[in-house]
Amino acid sequence: MPKGSVAITAERCKGCGFCVEFCPTHVLELSSAFNAKGYHPPHMITAEKCSGCNLCGMYCPDFAIFGYKFPDLKGGKVGPA
Repeated sequence: MPKGSVAITAERCKGCGFCVEFCPTHVLELSSAFNAKGYHPPHMITAEKCSGCNLCGMYCPDFAIFGYKFPDLKGGKVGPA
């Protein structure tokens, strides 16, 4: 079960590949499709491995991708303690 996911705004992407390169769980790759600017935005290839760490978002110079964690439903608590 995935621990997180990413939200991608493809039209902001310039295809630099930083998100792909710095993803510790290797869930991203650059798409073969083009955005309106002619760049290849990323897409998730192994979504089940995503940890939601947001390293992709931290390295993105165009704020085109954001990682987020899913709430932990096992303990019944969501949010800070």
